[in-house]
Amino acid sequence: MPLYEYELCEGGCVVCGGRFTLRRPSERRDLKECPACKKPVRRVFSPVSSPTKLKPLSISDAKKSGFTVLKKVGKGEYERQ
Repeated sequence: MPLYEYELCEGGCVVCGGRFTLRRPSERRDLKECPACKKPVRRVFSPVSSPTKLKPLSISDAKKSGFTVLKKVGKGEYERQ
């Protein structure tokens, strides 16, 4: 289930702090009010974390990891490298 961030539309709150995160199924509708203080809220789009840079997997790294590396020699024909 994805995490969704919400913030109060206006004002602040001692109970929820004005901003909170919930884990909800994606098919459910967005919240219209805070479950703690019942004030109106809106969903905030948060940044997604992704790897900044991945190095390509070399043949020797793949072999060390236990993968079988194949080389194409013809149409539909492969041999171990």
